[in-house]
Formats: sequence, structure tokens, C-alpha cells
Amino acid sequence: MKISVLGFFFFSFFFFLFAPSVGRVPSEIHLGTEPEHASTPPRGWNSYDSFCWTISEEEFLQNAEILSNRLKPHGYEYVVVDYLWYRSKVPGAYVDSLGFDVIDEWGRPIPDPGRWPSSKDGKGFSEVAKKVHSMGLKFGIHVMRGISLQAFNANTPILDTVKGSAYVESGRQWRAKDIGVKERACAWMSHGFMSVNTKLEAGRAFLRSLYLQYAEWGVDFVKNDCVFGDDLDVDEITFVSEVLRNLDRPILYSLSPGTSVTPAMAKEVSGLVNMYRITGDDWDSWRDVLSHFDVTRDFANAKMIGATGLLGRSWPDLDMLPLGWLTDPGSNEGPHRTSNLNLDEQRTQMTLWAIAKSPLMFGGDLRKLDETTYNLITNPTLLEIDSFSLNNMEFPYISSTSSRRKKRVLPQDSAEGRMLGKRSLGLTTCKDAKANGWSTKALDQDLEQVCWREKLEEPPCLYKRKPLLALGVEMIYKQQYEGTLHLLASDGMELCLDASPRRRLTSKEFGAGSFSRCKWDANQMWELNPNGSLVNSYSGLCATVDLVKDDAGSSEIRSWIATGRRGEIYLAFFNLNSEKTVISANLADIAKVFPWKNIKGVSCKYHEIWSGESGATEELISIAVEKHGCSLFVLTCV
Repeated sequence: MKISVLGFFFFSFFFFLFAPSVGRVPSEIHLGTEPEHASTPPRGWNSYDSFCWTISEEEFLQNAEILSNRLKPHGYEYVVVDYLWYRSKVPGAYVDSLGFDVIDEWGRPIPDPGRWPSSKDGKGFSEVAKKVHSMGLKFGIHVMRGISLQAFNANTPILDTVKGSAYVESGRQWRAKDIGVKERACAWMSHGFMSVNTKLEAGRAFLRSLYLQYAEWGVDFVKNDCVFGDDLDVDEITFVSEVLRNLDRPILYSLSPGTSVTPAMAKEVSGLVNMYRITGDDWDSWRDVLSHFDVTRDFANAKMIGATGLLGRSWPDLDMLPLGWLTDPGSNEGPHRTSNLNLDEQRTQMTLWAIAKSPLMFGGDLRKLDETTYNLITNPTLLEIDSFSLNNMEFPYISSTSSRRKKRVLPQDSAEGRMLGKRSLGLTTCKDAKANGWSTKALDQDLEQVCWREKLEEPPCLYKRKPLLALGVEMIYKQQYEGTLHLLASDGMELCLDASPRRRLTSKEFGAGSFSRCKWDANQMWELNPNGSLVNSYSGLCATVDLVKDDAGSSEIRSWIATGRRGEIYLAFFNLNSEKTVISANLADIAKVFPWKNIKGVSCKYHEIWSGESGATEELISIAVEKHGCSLFVLTCV
């Protein structure tokens, strides 16, 4: 048989649905019970894409009510306030401004009462959470790493949640400057937040007071930012997970951002959380959509989809869906425009997110939800796949023809299938053997380089020198950072290598490898170990030199496959080319992937969800797919 068919970005809060391999999350989680946490990838709405950080209480609750009425019947149940809900919306305030945050006497962020009037008199988000819960929904917030620079500068006391008073140890009261690690400020928000020293009980007391307060407010979901990817902070993730595990009710724990994340890195923390980003920020551009295909394949191959997580399961998160009515990245106003993705591109994104079992988090303004977007995000086949499918993986045995070429796609691990490209600095867990590739090269008596040892005609090298300590800090930090290096782009230039970029990246951008003015900053401190690993002091990750492909995936076809709970097979074709392409697969190759299905020589009924075509076949599935578009088949083989 041959089928021939022509074929709000993040709201400052998001709604999303969690879908596991088996069973949905219960519609309500009651105190005292212990259901499997995050048993399916979450679904919900997040406010960032459409409001950035300026959303108000009124706008939030309007969107929550629409979610409850229109999307909750389809499994969407979380509404999440994203990013800087504690920042006053006044002239001079922006993402990395200093001095505009609202904090309590213990240095903890509290909602800006100008935008969140119900938070007055110490109520925090408790009134908003009550209203969200009364709609049958769950309430979430975005938080940053550690402690704010504003609290650090004010040297606020730390709350002892056991005694209900200031934390005292060794006969003295501990304060923000005792626990804040200023040289480990968030790389892309250096005036905002910094790590706390979790080796100190006072540091742990501060984090405990934060998350216990969120629980008291009625928060059901926490998105912890600037602790993952290039900004990895394993100590904070581990301790926060411990606090959440010991609560009397579950709170979903999410990590962000996902720049430079690898399966090896994620395996160190996936058991501590429920979802974690695996790319940079996803906005409504085709290149952002493209950037998800390789990394999603890698996480599926590593068996990370639905792996063990905090009190249940964990899910690789492809980020919010930038659909509907949105604002612009970095904008303080909006929403004011529709998504830049056309319908074919939106279907491609939604289909990949679903068949990879990503949490589905919508970012558009629900008050302007159009029917086309509504029908896409509530498509019953996609939601079924996201919640209940199994054996999700990239399917390599496909071929294509277009007006210019005929091509067979090879498995990614074959010699022919591997692609060559430019080299760039990457980061990985130091347990990864490929990190042990650096060595020292002496140029003269006083000048040395650190070079990548791979046999290349011109191996990448960096000049090394001891960090220049800021006045007054040498005695404090000399022992802590003994043996660390600054790595310079060239001899004599005051530009040092940053492990994590100085600005927040989108998913299509590469993370590590930027240079900025040399300073006393853990993000620029590196230690070369005898085993050849080059460790960064900010994240504890190790540097590698990786092959990257220009505009990855722009002239390719891809396919994914999965099995359903009723015995069906899902087969998706993705045309990443810039022209219409016929994509084909043989049932015999599907049998290679699912040998227990016994589909050799049998007839398979098919239904393609976008065209609506149905039929039967015993051999070939073939369809013409529009540029940047996709096809999704539901196969029943008997």
C-alpha cells in the first residue's frame, strides 16, 4: 500500500500536564496519601511566554479560570507563575536590575503587592493558591537559585523554622552574608541571585525556610531556575529535594534551564526531581524547534523518559509551547502578537513533544485562545500518546524523495550516519570519560596553554594563569580556590573563559564557551586534574570539545515510534527540509524495532491524524509531508 497525501510563548505562568508510562496523575492529591508522584508528564499553563515577568494577579486568575473551564477536561491542571513575581513593576526595574525586589525580614522573596494585592499582610500566595485550588487546579511558582543579592547586601537574618526565630549557632546569629556565595552568582542574572553554602547548617536553614514557606502558601509545583545545565548546582538540588520529600504533601520539583544538558549530567539529578529542562529557552522560531530533535533522541536512547524521580517519576522537559498569543523575549509588556510558527511547524512541535512524552506546558494568553490552537493542544491522539504510550524512541529506518534527491536515513550510531561539523566547547559531568581530554602545553618558562588532546591539525588551546583575586578576598578564598586557573582567549588579553553564558540562551544557541572580562568569579575558575579533566568551580562540570553541526537538522527527515496501551503503534514522520518531501517506512523495519509485535506478513490498518486518511497496508507506509511539517499514523496490526 502507498498513501499519497500532500501533505503564548511562556505566560508568566503555565498550565501543563504530567504524563507517565502508566496511569494518570490523580485529579487531586490528598494529604496523608502517597500516590506515585508525576506518574504522567504534567500539563499546564505558564505565564512567561505571554506576560514575561509583568503578569498581575487579575490576569493570572483570568487565565486560570479559562484553563479550568476549557482545558482541565483534557488533563491540563497546573497554572504556574513564572519569573520575578517578587519584583516591583516600576521605572528602572528589569530582569537583572538590583534593588527592586520585595523581600521579607528573613530575606525571602514575597509577591509584589502592587501586582499581587492579595499578598498583603504577610499572606504571600496563599489567597491565590486557594482560588486556584477552588477551580480544581494546582498552583505553581518559578524560583531562582539560592539567595538574592538584595538580601545579601541587606545582610538579613536567617529564619530557624523549628524555633520560629533567628537562626543561632555557636553562640551567634547567622545572616545572609554568612551563607551567600557571591562568586557563584547566577551567570546570566548576576545582580539577582547567588548560591548558598549548603555545607553550612545556616545555609540549609535558609533553603528550608524558603520551601516550607512555599508549602504553607499552598504551592503544588516549583520550577527551580539557574540550578541546572550550565548552571548546575547539585548541592542545592539535593537539599531542596530532601526538603520536598519530607513534606506531608507532594510538590512537583522542576529544574531549569537546560543549556548544554546531556543524559550523563541529567542522571546525576533525575532521581531527585520530577522534570528537568534539556534545552535552552524555546521561543517561536523554526530553528528553536529544530534544536530539540537531537537532544530528545539522546534522552530517549538513554532511557530517561519516565525514569525514577522524586516520589515517583521524572521527565525530560522540552520547555513551553510558544503557541497562541505571545510577547517577545525579554519584553516587559505584552502579550501583543501571534506565534511566528505556521500551522505545519506547530504540529511538528506538538507531535514531537507528545511522542517524546515531554510535559506539555502552554505559554500563550488563554484569554485570546483561538480555535486552531485550542484544537491542537487538546488533540486527543497527541494527549493519549503523551500520557500513556511506551517504548518511545527515534525510528531510523526511513527513506525520502523530493524534487531534488532520494535519501535513506541511517541509524545515528552508524559510521555513515554520523555528521561532521564545527567544534565548540561543551560541558558534561566529570564522570564522563570523554571529559578527560585536556593537557598542558609549555610555550616558554612563564607561559603555558591548556589544550584539547584529540589528534587535530590545530587542537583548541587556551592560555592559563592564576586568578587575579579581588582586594581583600585573598585570605578568605585562597584555600578554597587553590589550584584554580583563569583561561584566556590569547596572551595579554583580559578576556577569560566563562563556563556558563552571561545571558539566558534560547534552545537554538550553544551554551558554553563565551569570553568576558576577567574577574573574581567561580564561573571563570577552572582546575586541571591529573586525569585530564578541566573542572569549573561554578557548576562542577567538566569542559569538553564537541562536534556540532551547522543549523542542525535543516535538511533532514526524522521519525519517531511508540506503542500504545491498546496494542496500537504510533509512527510519526517529520520533514525538516525546506521543501515538500515524500517520507516512507516499511512494516518489516517496524518489526525490527518491536519484534514482539509479530507484524511480519500481516495487514495493518492505519489512520493519519492530520489528513484524516485511513486504509490498510502490508508493506509500505509513504506520505508527502509539507516542509517543516509532520504526519502521525496510528497503526493497528492484526
